[in-house]
Amino acid sequence: MHAFDVLGDPVRRRILELLAQGELSAGALTSEIQAEFSITQPAVSQHLKVLRDNGFTTVRPEGQRRMYAVDPTALRGVDEWLDNFRRFWAPRLDALSTEIARGKRQRRTERPEKH
Repeated sequence: MHAFDVLGDPVRRRILELLAQGELSAGALTSEIQAEFSITQPAVSQHLKVLRDNGFTTVRPEGQRRMYAVDPTALRGVDEWLDNFRRFWAPRLDALSTEIARGKRQRRTERPEKH
């Protein structure tokens, strides 16, 4: 399965967003995803399997629990693919950064001095 086929599903993207904050148990992920998407536990398990089988997550046993974490390997491939397109937004982000800095400097110079 291609990385974008995996990432094209909103449930799988949300799982990765949650895991980006740190390792979580399958139970914690399932509870969160069920609450947000109203899907069954077996459906969540299937999404976790797709992420694991395609290299987006790792899983390790911890007692009775299965702990999931982001595996950056598959994300590197996505990042490499995006390199072809960064030129379209990088200059705009650089310009935005310049404008933000200019605004901050201007606000500092316009502040009345406290006595």
